[in-house]
Amino acid sequence: MTMSIVAAVLLLLLVHVHPRAAAAQPSPGYFPSSTVRPMAFSDGYDNLWGPQHQTLSQDRMALTLLMDRTSGSGFKSKRSYRNGYFGVSIKVQPGYTAGVNTAFYLSNNELYPGRHDEIDMELLGTVPGEPYTLQTNVYVRGTGDGARLVGREMRFHLWFDPAADFHHYAILWNPDQIVFLVDDVPIRRYAAASAPFFPDRQMWAYGSIWDASDWATDGGRYRADYSYQPFLAGFRGFRTAGCEAAAPAQCRPVPASPAGAGLSVQQRDAMRWAQQTSMVYYYCQDYTKDRSLYPECSLAS
Repeated sequence: MTMSIVAAVLLLLLVHVHPRAAAAQPSPGYFPSSTVRPMAFSDGYDNLWGPQHQTLSQDRMALTLLMDRTSGSGFKSKRSYRNGYFGVSIKVQPGYTAGVNTAFYLSNNELYPGRHDEIDMELLGTVPGEPYTLQTNVYVRGTGDGARLVGREMRFHLWFDPAADFHHYAILWNPDQIVFLVDDVPIRRYAAASAPFFPDRQMWAYGSIWDASDWATDGGRYRADYSYQPFLAGFRGFRTAGCEAAAPAQCRPVPASPAGAGLSVQQRDAMRWAQQTSMVYYYCQDYTKDRSLYPECSLAS
């Protein structure tokens, strides 16, 4: 593929947006994304790896990541946070994308190697005719490191096609809860009060595209096929706000609901709708797992 064709594909991904209304999507009544101003990529983030596979738009507001046989690519926030709202609009590639992982997540793995915390949103590639999977996950103090993985996955086949348009994916991490949001609809809540393990150490925000063929698509049955390269992912609408690691104690977290803490009745109804219509896996309902590793599941409603 020539560089001129690559440039054209990148431009297409960023500006050719197909409007697609999700008529059945309920209103959550509260829109956290509207409380955080969008920023230029370079105001909040730096390249982490694969700089030759990143293309920044002229206005610096949008970034395209590329994965091919040689490498993927990733970025990292300039600052670390002890809580906050972390959101970005993402559009992934249609067609054969098995094995490709497009991720937006929080982590402190560089600060605590072997004992890190992580909060994930990952769009897992697919084969034609099958939907993308959005995987959410929480690792706490090393449960994602080493031989014994104690992930807390919840997966969704979303109510729209993530390859047809940009949609906003966000993690709202506060001292009392983690809320995963898609277009401001809460799809999952991980509450500190009912979780024996909860991340409370500073983290950075990351984005990446990488080859996760060993597990991403149908447990590794379908792998990345580089005859379809390059694989692209567009990121724009970067919204980041919260208490930085060095912020004073009186720094107030970004509110998750009109009341500040918890979720409103309308938000809970929207989350129930998302889970009933789109959830395809929940670790607390997986009885092949060692239940002693997930004490919070006995409290899950």
